[in-house]
Amino acid sequence: MNYELLQKYNFAKTIVIDQGFHDEISWQAKISFEDLDERTFLREFSWVVLSSGMKNTVIEKKFDPISNCFYEWESASLIAKNCTQCLKSAIKIFNNKAKMSAIIDAASRINKEGFSKIKKLIEKDPIKFLQEFKFIGPITVYHLAKNIGLDFAKPDRHLQRIASMHNYSDVQSFCRDISKHIGDSVPVVDIVYWRFATIEPDYLNVLSSLNIDTNTLLKH
Repeated sequence: MNYELLQKYNFAKTIVIDQGFHDEISWQAKISFEDLDERTFLREFSWVVLSSGMKNTVIEKKFDPISNCFYEWESASLIAKNCTQCLKSAIKIFNNKAKMSAIIDAASRINKEGFSKIKKLIEKDPIKFLQEFKFIGPITVYHLAKNIGLDFAKPDRHLQRIASMHNYSDVQSFCRDISKHIGDSVPVVDIVYWRFATIEPDYLNVLSSLNIDTNTLLKH
């Protein structure tokens, strides 16, 4: 294993924690697909749909009032039965009818088929099945999978650049290699590097310029 790679990850994680994002790492670490319930799925699905193509900071400001329009994601049944009111209220906060309709469509499907069935279908083939939902494409599917406790990384531009810098052709193998030797889950590795990239605009140069003594690392 490339010990320099591990040390760079630890450096990034230290910066992220020092900047006040320890709770974000803890949140990601605690997510378990086994414990996934209907409410959590609706919330995370909606977060990913709304975040698609948007700056994270924009959705962070709007997500709580949008959640209120959808009964705090209490149940798919409640959203499906009151879909007209949910849509009307939500687009006043975030004027994107297509995305709000996608949330309602997902709730309607869950209400019709039952969440236990949906969860089994996700478990069987997560990347394929989750893309049956609107606004979940070949990139966003990994974001959603990560956020519901599955062992995937989101291949966004930041993580792709960092992986490429370390001679990895894909972010999944990059994050899995770090995970295997560090002990953090793949989603945690993802969120550490994603947050580090938002903190440090010149993140590639910062990482590449780190002076790491691999001989010292090998002694520990």
